[in-house]
Amino acid sequence: MDEGLVVIVRAFIGFFTLLIFARIIGKEQISQLNSFDYVLGITIGSIAASLTTDLSSRAWPHWVGLLTWVVLGLLMELISTKWRYAAKYLEGEPAIVIMNGKIMENVLKKLKYRASEVSELLRNKGVFDLNQVDFAIIEPNGQISVLLKPEYLPLTPKDLNVKVSPSGISTELVYDGIIIEENLRQLNKDKNWLLEELKKQRIKDISEVFLVTLNPAGSLYVDRYEDHLKKVTDIGDYKGPY
Repeated sequence: MDEGLVVIVRAFIGFFTLLIFARIIGKEQISQLNSFDYVLGITIGSIAASLTTDLSSRAWPHWVGLLTWVVLGLLMELISTKWRYAAKYLEGEPAIVIMNGKIMENVLKKLKYRASEVSELLRNKGVFDLNQVDFAIIEPNGQISVLLKPEYLPLTPKDLNVKVSPSGISTELVYDGIIIEENLRQLNKDKNWLLEELKKQRIKDISEVFLVTLNPAGSLYVDRYEDHLKKVTDIGDYKGPY
């Protein structure tokens, strides 16, 4: 059989085998994977790639290896579900990196984290000031859970006994200088309405706009290509001496 045809056939076998196995064991989102699941996924993918391109060997040993790794992964998942002590080593456990507002340097060293990486994770949670943090915990999947100090906890409408209307999901009307006319029609708007709204913000041409969105409450968000910021804040890590 021609080598090209062999590769195609083996690619089909590897692709659909991997698809089936991924459906069986790939229940978590990428952001929820722990280190063990991550390595397992890479290894299974590597075996599937070898199954496709390694024509010097027969296909079935690769398939058996792929099946074995999947079975072992399912077995480890079963063990970690039934035996919490094993899960501690297979999946890891949470680690407190900030306690009572103080950074746990020894924990950071153990986790091989830098303070700048913790700050990045906090910013992903909307926290830009370490003074606001009471507790911060690194989860086994690498994400961070944050408890703010009581004085920085946000008030909710429920706390104030205020009824609010849901804001809903914003709809893109312009992206990269191009009007999305289908979205305008869905909102019962037209191009002329959009241009008039942009004129109110001193925008003469649609090419000046990078992004425009409209939420159900009627609030229009407009972002120009030229933001005219006088000074851009640098939050990068320490670059060291030159």
